[in-house]
Amino acid sequence: MSLQYALVGDMSWQDRAKWQTPDTPFMSFAFWQALHATDAIGEQAGWLPIFVLVYRAGTAADSNSGTDNPDASRSDANNSDANKNHTNNSQLNSQDVDKAIIDESLMQPVAVMPVFVKGHHQGEFVFDYAWAEAYARYGIDYYPRLVTSSPYTPITGQRLWLVEGETLNTQIIEAAMAGVDDLAQQVGASSWHGLFVTPELAALAASTDNQIAEALANSHNDSHASDENAELISPNAFTTPILERQGCQFLWQNKSLLDNEQPFADFDGFIMTLTAKKRKTIRAERRKVAAQGITCVRKCGDAITDQDWKAFYHCYVMTYAVRGQQPYLSVDFFMQLAASMPEHLMLAQALDSAGEIIASSLFLYDVPDVFSSDDSSADNRATTLYGRYWGALGEYDSLHFELCYYQGIEFAIEQGLNYFDPGTQGEHKLIRGFIPTKTHSLHRIFDSRFIPAIANFCKEDRSRMAQYRQQAHEALPFNNDNMPIFDSNA
Repeated sequence: MSLQYALVGDMSWQDRAKWQTPDTPFMSFAFWQALHATDAIGEQAGWLPIFVLVYRAGTAADSNSGTDNPDASRSDANNSDANKNHTNNSQLNSQDVDKAIIDESLMQPVAVMPVFVKGHHQGEFVFDYAWAEAYARYGIDYYPRLVTSSPYTPITGQRLWLVEGETLNTQIIEAAMAGVDDLAQQVGASSWHGLFVTPELAALAASTDNQIAEALANSHNDSHASDENAELISPNAFTTPILERQGCQFLWQNKSLLDNEQPFADFDGFIMTLTAKKRKTIRAERRKVAAQGITCVRKCGDAITDQDWKAFYHCYVMTYAVRGQQPYLSVDFFMQLAASMPEHLMLAQALDSAGEIIASSLFLYDVPDVFSSDDSSADNRATTLYGRYWGALGEYDSLHFELCYYQGIEFAIEQGLNYFDPGTQGEHKLIRGFIPTKTHSLHRIFDSRFIPAIANFCKEDRSRMAQYRQQAHEALPFNNDNMPIFDSNA
């Protein structure tokens, strides 16, 4: 039975099946419900969520509904005329989508992919401003655009929720992308962007398009494209390929190369893998924090009080205030996380000599016990600490390094977590033992006139990032016995 899709304007579908536990806390339903309940996503935030529900239809659904209904945002993913009954609208609101859904109870959900209709780039961390500028030079509007991501979160992870017993495959991706194409036509979107996707999703999504994308990139630089390339990029050969960009983030790994890759016993065990100069620097930074009369404490889950949350938020707001900005997330968002997923939360606090909180850093982390028992891969899943939100009430020498990195490393070691992902950016992470790691994003451009140039941009960008990752790897501070081998695919 072929897969079909529906465009859904809310998350009511989650009650219709048992879902696999996602690979990070940022795709948990609790996290997304907190985003929605506190208006961090929605029309007012400029993150209008639409959910592409991939499903199998039963007999009743086959007989009572289908693409011949002009009001149904639903299609067989293999139907090339799927979009013929939809008009091109400049805007789509949640009421329009809700009205379009009929007989949802007849669907057998397989997977769901979130898609946001956006008129800006805020909270994404993968930048396509240059593409928007190129559109503007030709008098073409780049907005709205479609984005699949965990909002405000530069963390690699799954971007589809899967029903228990299902495995991500090309059929599911094709059905989901058919829904994306349908939505793009309805709202007049220029493009779709899947951000910080897993390597597995990147490989599956781009597997059928790599040859076409390569030909398009080459055609941009070669006005006398070969006959073979001309055939590949003819209108009959493709619609809109999925293009891949790659980036670089820095990941700490809890394993010692000198001890058969066993986890570190303590922080000193970790820094002993670094060069003598770097060990000296890190120890000096930690002494500077102590010399200022600052002590650091860590609290987890229910041990974090309401007063702690208020103090944290005061610090968090300061991070934006110094740049003249408003924070994306409200105190109510964090309070809801505290109520709905406390087992994933760790708060590091810096206290001055009077015991007053002067800085805070909030981490989320994986809990192996919450992985679904029905997921055969659960026992093999790596666990990660995620550094996400930080702020300080003033300037304190080396405190950012202590509270955001060293406290995180100590906690990861204590908890036996495999990795520590401190977030986006940063050579300052590199020189503290965080290893350069490849990230992936996927892009679909709906105006064929721009595809060759953007395909070439992506190709050249991948080459630049590969060189950067190798150069960054060479600058790692490990001593010779502990230097990890550079892997161009990692």
